[in-house]
Amino acid sequence: MTPVGRHIAYRGFRLTADARLGTGVGVRATAGGLELADPVDRRAHDGATYEAGSWTAPPVPAGFAVAEVVPSWTARTPPGCWVEVELRGWHADVPTTAWYALARWAEGEETVRRTSVPGQRDPHARVDCDTLVVGAATVTGWQVRVTLLRPVGATAGPLLRTVGAVASGPIPRVTASPVDGPDIGPATEPTAGRTAGPVGVPGAWGVVLDVPRYSQRRHTAGESRWGGGGDSWCSPTCTSMVLDYWGAGPAADRYAWVAPPGPRPVVVHAARHCYDHAYAGAGNWAFNTAYAGLHGVEAFVTRLRSLTEAEAFVAAGVPLVVSAAFRAGEVPGLDYDTRGHLMVLVGFTDGGDPVLNDPYAPDDASVRRTVDRARFEAAWQEGSGGAAYVVHPASVPLPAPPAQRNW
Repeated sequence: MTPVGRHIAYRGFRLTADARLGTGVGVRATAGGLELADPVDRRAHDGATYEAGSWTAPPVPAGFAVAEVVPSWTARTPPGCWVEVELRGWHADVPTTAWYALARWAEGEETVRRTSVPGQRDPHARVDCDTLVVGAATVTGWQVRVTLLRPVGATAGPLLRTVGAVASGPIPRVTASPVDGPDIGPATEPTAGRTAGPVGVPGAWGVVLDVPRYSQRRHTAGESRWGGGGDSWCSPTCTSMVLDYWGAGPAADRYAWVAPPGPRPVVVHAARHCYDHAYAGAGNWAFNTAYAGLHGVEAFVTRLRSLTEAEAFVAAGVPLVVSAAFRAGEVPGLDYDTRGHLMVLVGFTDGGDPVLNDPYAPDDASVRRTVDRARFEAAWQEGSGGAAYVVHPASVPLPAPPAQRNW
């Protein structure tokens, strides 16, 4: 059963076009995005001094009591440069929390370690890796601030293309079929002909997008840095699948450093450049969309209310990276335990069941899975609140959003 009336709202800002909506200090809008102009601030960090400028978005009303906010952004950072992304909560035209740093991010690793910022907790809110979790504060809106930093005297600096955030209410409980019910058959076999409720979004049922199939587990005996290798690389493996679906993955010379090259060096490249040094893994949601954004595509994190909303993306030709949590047996065919696992939603059967590229497979041929709609929807909604990475070229429009926009 799909959760009804759940509050989710996404707002993104495109810098150049939206720069005038916020307040810039030491930055200017260019055709490509927001860059440092005449920095008036300096900041010491890890023994170095940086020139800094910032852009603060206007407060964004969500229109409901907010439980969580997840930011995302796309930017470029030349060697030695980085950006810091901060959030705070709002209510009734005033801030109701302090500023919290959600990320200190750089596309490379030359000077600054890409990291979330743990240890930020007070009665009002706390930071949980890539998510601001509201506590006792009353929060019905949010505000984001991005600081751009470059070494003192450097001529090249960061370029901020986009920044936004998704706010959501409490994660609902979702009722699915009993997990001890009859076996629905092998996970790789569609359930065409089975009644799955009303026919979904036109152009979604019976459509499976041709997303390449990459197994993360092919890397279990290879590279063990950046989060432990293949057993933990679901997120960068999914991000690589979607980038290659769009023909936007990195060129071979960008991952020529991977030695030995192993089964798929592009996944190693993604894991390294999505790696969060504080989280000690490559599963930070926003770091994955920021990595995707380095390849000329639009990318952001949001939450969807249901598979019906996801159908609109498939109908538009846009696969989604989705995060679910479940125990073995709760979603037949996904016979393992996970507290959080990323998969690519690539389509739907004729009967409306979701078709996945699940990277937790022993080989590429086993990546494609078809699962029960109700059980998977429950694992996705309860496990992550419907979290999804949306990655697409600017030339490919997204479907029309609902009245309460969550994309």
